[in-house]
Amino acid sequence: MISEEEARKKILETVRPLPSRRLSLSQALGCFAAEDYFARLPLPNFDNSAMDGYAVVASSCKKGARLRVIGEQPAGPDRKLRVSPGHAVRIFTGAPIPSGSDAVVMQEDVARDCEEIVINTDVDHGEFVRRRGCDLAEGQKILAKGEQIRAATTALLASQGFVDVTVGGEVEAGIISTGDELVKPGEKIQPGQIYESNSALLNGLLQRCGATVKTVEHCRDERQSLIDAIKRGAKNHVLIITGGVSVGEHDLVKDALHDLDAQIDIWRVAIKPGKPFLFGSIGVCLVFGLPGNPVSAFVTFVQFVRPAILKLMGAANLDLPQVPAKLGVDLTNDSDRVHYIRGRLEDGKFDAVGRQESHALFGLSQSNALLRMDVGESLTAGEIVDVQIWE
Repeated sequence: MISEEEARKKILETVRPLPSRRLSLSQALGCFAAEDYFARLPLPNFDNSAMDGYAVVASSCKKGARLRVIGEQPAGPDRKLRVSPGHAVRIFTGAPIPSGSDAVVMQEDVARDCEEIVINTDVDHGEFVRRRGCDLAEGQKILAKGEQIRAATTALLASQGFVDVTVGGEVEAGIISTGDELVKPGEKIQPGQIYESNSALLNGLLQRCGATVKTVEHCRDERQSLIDAIKRGAKNHVLIITGGVSVGEHDLVKDALHDLDAQIDIWRVAIKPGKPFLFGSIGVCLVFGLPGNPVSAFVTFVQFVRPAILKLMGAANLDLPQVPAKLGVDLTNDSDRVHYIRGRLEDGKFDAVGRQESHALFGLSQSNALLRMDVGESLTAGEIVDVQIWE
């Protein structure tokens, strides 16, 4: 059994990012940039008005001054108008600032009198003028390699004339659940059986990572069936097998992998919940064996599988977001393994939720954060702790 840190390090050393691909901006949402991108244009690209009003020379706009309106500049092509002291140009939001003017007075602050306006307030130099490049300078980095592309990122790239972007590869994943006691939801359940739920959990987690789930299978505790399913699943970049990775007589995953000449790098990790964890590979397919208990499967996924998938996709940041929170209750980890407490972060306060046991799916469903506790660590209500946000 190895430590959590050793397991994560060994997994990530094994992972190599997939080849990059080029996608349109709309298709790239949620992907990770495979190269740095720089601004082609300043933003804004020209001095423009922040308001509907009148372009003026500020020094000629004392309260009560009368100015003659000599033209109109809407948003769009520059009409090449020029403003002199004592004159004004009707202007609209986003329109280019006429030469000679150095301020915009809002339409609410003037009274229109035929071809003149009367200024009802003092006007400062630069007022309501968006200067060229005040938001973004030409050549400035706008997207870093490994950064996730969000909706606002696509807008920024589009503002620079980009129509597509180079991103990391698409991860294809397979899921195999195991166990004679499991029944597919919708089918009739018998005494001693339970509905299979880990596939739904892992499917959702994989999709949240940005992976594409290509295959989902369930196998009974029968060696040859499991071998055949693993062969099919190993056609993906990632294969997750849930259940059957412990040491019982019906835990067949490790032996089935040996039959397929798989390389097994990790078996059992000092983490709670989730000790019966396996990591290896079949050819280029990364194989993760997760515990059958749903909370154990969840914890091992977010701590080990998620960062591996993100690295495959070319992400720079592989960690869950972490924030400080005030602890709501006293907590002690008296086990011999690092313990991840499931809880809810709300209004800056973290409270453990439900039974902290590996089968307690309801408590997990009410949680949105994890608190990592070292072996022997005790925490007191009111302390500030760092929690990982996963939802």
